[in-house]
This record gives sequence, structure tokens and C-alpha cells, in this order.
Amino acid sequence: MALDPTDLQRWNDGTFHDSYRKLGAHPNQQGTWFTVWAPHAETVSVVGDFNGWDPGAHPLQRTDAGLWQGYVRGARPGHRYKYRIKNGYYQADKSDPYAFAMEPPTGLATEGLASIITELDDYTWNDAEWMAQRKGPSGLHEPLSIYEVHLGSWMHKRPGESYGYREIAEPLAEHVLTMGFTHVEFLPLMEHPYYGSWGYQVIGYFAPTHRFGSPQDLMYLIDYLHQRGIGVLLDWVPGHFAADPQGLVYFDGSTLFEYDDPRMRYHPDWGTYVFDYNKPGVKNFLISNALFWFDKYHIDGLRVDAVASMLYRDYSRSDWTPNIFGGRENLEAIDVLKRTNEMVFTHFPEALMIAEESTAWPGVSAPTYNHGLGFLYKWNMGWMHDTLEYMSKDPIHRRYHHNDLTFPLVYAFAEHYCLPLSHDEVVHGKGSLWGKMPGDDWQKAANLRLLYGHMFGHPGKKLLFMGSEFGQVAEWSHDHSIEWHLKDVPLHRELMQWLKDLNALYRTHPALWNDEPGGFEWIDYHDEAQSVISYIRQNGDERLIFVFNFTPVPRPNYRIGVPAEGTYRERLNSDATVYGGSGMGNYGAVESTPVSYHYRPASVVLTLPPLSVLVLERDGD
Repeated sequence: MALDPTDLQRWNDGTFHDSYRKLGAHPNQQGTWFTVWAPHAETVSVVGDFNGWDPGAHPLQRTDAGLWQGYVRGARPGHRYKYRIKNGYYQADKSDPYAFAMEPPTGLATEGLASIITELDDYTWNDAEWMAQRKGPSGLHEPLSIYEVHLGSWMHKRPGESYGYREIAEPLAEHVLTMGFTHVEFLPLMEHPYYGSWGYQVIGYFAPTHRFGSPQDLMYLIDYLHQRGIGVLLDWVPGHFAADPQGLVYFDGSTLFEYDDPRMRYHPDWGTYVFDYNKPGVKNFLISNALFWFDKYHIDGLRVDAVASMLYRDYSRSDWTPNIFGGRENLEAIDVLKRTNEMVFTHFPEALMIAEESTAWPGVSAPTYNHGLGFLYKWNMGWMHDTLEYMSKDPIHRRYHHNDLTFPLVYAFAEHYCLPLSHDEVVHGKGSLWGKMPGDDWQKAANLRLLYGHMFGHPGKKLLFMGSEFGQVAEWSHDHSIEWHLKDVPLHRELMQWLKDLNALYRTHPALWNDEPGGFEWIDYHDEAQSVISYIRQNGDERLIFVFNFTPVPRPNYRIGVPAEGTYRERLNSDATVYGGSGMGNYGAVESTPVSYHYRPASVVLTLPPLSVLVLERDGD
């Protein structure tokens, strides 16, 4: 894997987008090629198990691009190694930024976090059928229901002991299939020394965390899910990196990966360092990393964390430097995001690229050729905040907050949205979704059924964090398994059944996939006095009518306008006893009358159960 002149030119230009093929450690039959970026170093050598950690044994040679390279005979897969970097009085043993595997953050000779020489091409994939039928941008009008998972706390063998990549594959796939989700999204699985960061303080961007097994074990997990028709998304963190001294920080004795400017270098929210996106080597590193996970691990998409923190130079800062035009926009970071999306869709056109972006930045999910950032989807944080704010109110007060419920439809079609009820909403004292709901346990369950019903009825793709499917009571803790015992408690078991049936309805009705303006139509959003809303989801001739009663007061003889005369059947009723409800409803169907209402030619008179959602479908639609 020796560097050639083209590689050096591409590195200097910031266009070496497959640099993971040359940088890092690449073994062959006799030994291993080592390549590392350290332009400010005076000397670089590789130390490891193969040379007794002797810094004089294998010095690397410098190239014109600030890349150091050398070949070490006898260095083979499984050997640990680091780079001994000297720059004046600075001397450090550094983990390889491009390492494909890393040891735990404790060790003897290496002080932990040593890189491990790893062969990635020795895994035999069996997911060709899945890979051939994947859809990216062409799947915008397809179902996307995501189950968000923190792998270390999804399920434990025994208290404090997580399942590994291989062990968790079967139970996770079985649960996801039973619940009807289309994809699993893992919180970051890249190597992170601090477990309590949930993976968001990364040190090894090309290395799966050691906690759950080897790189091949992670490949097995992804392969297993694919073979059972389940897509896999990874959380990706290009906005900041861990401060551990063995990692990227002051890598060659200079501010190499991070900003030179001390006002921009440190992230005040997370105690981490911020990439300097203007440096060609950083561009190579990040764009290569995104492509790497698609190439080597067959992932289906990336959810990009904290995009807002990348877009704005003044994000969470009182002291900051403006861009070259005097503005707050981080022009270099914007360029990296655009180029990353362009490169991903060029090489993997079926990919899903999803932005966690919490501001009103325009065009996050618009193509770059149309002046957008180039993502396929954007998390709808406004919908999440307003909807949870509304649902947390005691029903007697909801009439005064009706706008929180309806306002998200004002901008629902400005982007291609994903509706997230994510891990961020059930930690740091926020309580679980169950805990956010008002009332006694019966009302909490009924309110959660309402919340999930509205999420599936509202335009946008769906995402739910683990444990919320059965109404976890306790706030999520990364140190403990989610509360699986609640599956045996009636109200929680019945909540799971409701979510299964919502996913089943979603996956079989294209009206719920049409997230364009023509796919949604209000029937009535004015009835704040009774806290009732109704709307239509439609695609072609298919229509589904959603009617919500957000109070515990039944509403008999409630009339709504419908688009045509006929028999309207209850496809779902969240108050059915099978879901833990009171059993009130409309005996399965209602007949319309030729009474014009809500500016429509016909209407139906319904019984609205307490704290409920009805989903109606006309015979023949």
C-alpha cells in the first residue's frame, strides 16, 4: 500500500476521499505498511508488539505531503501499535487515526488505546439480496420506521454485562421484526474511551468499539440484520472529537486536526475539540470516514450528529471569530458537509443521509445543486419539542396550547423530515416518555398511544428510542438494560401491541409514505375547545382519516366532514381493549350521511373515546 504521486497530490488537494485504503496499517503476507499524517513532526516511528515498543526500530519516512510511511516485516494482524511522534520537546505515543481496531483504554506498555493491525476483507458477506434492493433518494415515498438503539444498554446477559455484536444479532432482529420497524439506528459504535459519552466522544473513527467484539463481529451483526430485511444506520460524529491525549488532540505537537484559533478549538458543551474543516487533511479524514462505513461495513445510512454545531461559528460560544465575510456561518464546515453528501451519493446512491439539525437552516435536505446541504432527511426537532410540550400538559389545559399541536404543519413540507422521539428526550432529568405523560398509569398509556398515533399520522419518517415501545417508566441509563420486565405488565404489553399495529398500518398504506404537501389535508384543526383535531393522509385514491381526542372526556355524536359518501371502517382505535383502552368506539364502522360539513360533501357522526385516536378508511379506497 505504498503511496504514489497521485495519492500525495490528492491529499494536498483535500480530495483523497478513499484515503483509508492507504493510511493506517495495511497488512500483507510478509508484514504491514504504516502511513500517518503528521506534517509538523520531526520524526515518526512505529512502535508495537512486533518490535518490543522500541522507537528506534522502525522509523517512518516523510513525504512531501506531510505523510509518513514505512513497511515493517513481521508486523501482522493482531499486533498492537502506536506512532511515536517527536516535535522539539514534544514527544507522544499516538493511536493511529485510521486504525481499524483499538484495544481498551487501559494497558501496560501502551497506556491503553493502542491500535491493532486488522484485516477487514476476510469477512464473507451474505446480504447480496438486501444490497441489491436498497433504496435511497428513490425511497423518499417508501416507509421508514427507525428503532434507535444504544447497543450497550439494549439488553444485558446479567446486570452490568452487555451482549456482544454477534450475541445480540438474533434477539435484536427478532424484536425489530416483531415490532415492524424497517431500520435500526445505532448510537455511535466508533471507538470511544468514555462509555458515558454514549459513543459521541470518538477517538477511533475507523474502529468499532472493542466493548462488543471485533470488526468482523460487527459485520456479522449488520449482515444478520440485512438478511432479515432490516436496514442499519450508524450515528456519525464529525462535529467534534474526544480530548484523550492518545488520540487526535495535538497529534503531531501542533493543532493538526483541531482549529489553530483557540476561540474556535474547544467545544464548551461537551469538553471536546472541534475539527478545523479548512485543512485538506481533515477533509480527507472525515469524508473518507463516511465512505468507509458504507464500503467496508455495508451500512445503509448515517445519522449525522449535531449538524447545527458545525454550521454556526458562534454555536454555544460567547467568544468566537467570524468567517471571511464577517458572518457567523462556518463556510468550511458547510463545504465538508456538502462534499460528504455528494461523495456518499456518488459512490453509494442508495444511501440514507440524515441530519440532526435543530435550527431553521434552509435546505438541509435539498440537493447541493439546488443550494442545499445535500442530506436526504432532517430531524424535525420543532415537531418533537412542540408535540411533547403539548402532550405533557394536563388535558384540562391543552385547549390553551392547541397551537403547539397544529403549528408544526405550517413547515412540515419545508424539508424531508424524520420525526424523532430519540434518546435525547429521555435522559438528563427529562424523564421517560411514559413519565412525561400526565395522569395515572391508564392515562399515561392512553396518552402515549395518542402520541404514537399522531407520530404515525403526521407527515415525516418515524424514529423511536428503545424502551419507548413498551413505555419504559424509568429515565434511560446507559449503565442498565432497558426495562424488559414491563413487557409482562398489561398496560405496557398492550402499548407494544398498539405500536406493532401502527407499524403494520404504516408499512402497508402508501398514503402514510406520501410526505409531500398533497399527502396531507386538514379536516378540522379549529376545535381547541374540545382538544380534537382531524386530518386526512392520502396517496392517489387511498385515504386514511385520523381523528384525535386529546382529553379523557368521551365525545359522542361528533361530526366530521369526509371526502365522499360510503362506509368508513375503523382500521385502528387506540381505545380498543386489546390496546389497554376502555373499549369505546363505533362498532367497527360508520355510514356517512349526505350532510355537508367542514366544506366537504358528506360527513360521519362518530363516538370519540377518551384520550384516543381513530383511523378510518372508506370501503373502496
